[in-house]
Amino acid sequence: MVANEARKEPWRYSTAGISIALRVTPRGGRDDIDGIEQLADGRSVLKVRVRAIADGGEANKAVLVLLAKSLGVPKASVKLLSGATSRLKQIAVDGDPARLGEALRKLASAKSTDQGN
Repeated sequence: MVANEARKEPWRYSTAGISIALRVTPRGGRDDIDGIEQLADGRSVLKVRVRAIADGGEANKAVLVLLAKSLGVPKASVKLLSGATSRLKQIAVDGDPARLGEALRKLASAKSTDQGN
């Protein structure tokens, strides 16, 4: 029943690591990854919420720290590629692409199964 498009991962692999498409909710009440969402245009994004407000780059910093912690990489390995003033962002994470992809898959699927219960 689950369409292939709904399972499409919002990250791309490269030799240096991965890049992730995000939709960020600032002032979201907690710092967490909320799974994968399909946008109206068909793209998939990783849903992220942070407590920080979207002022002076505070939410962006919180997103980078959350991803570094969640993926077990140094903060210096996580960089904002685009979307500094938008909810939709592209983030690059340096490291072993296979390990990073597996970690993201586990984080995203844990949230997806939680929603079904």
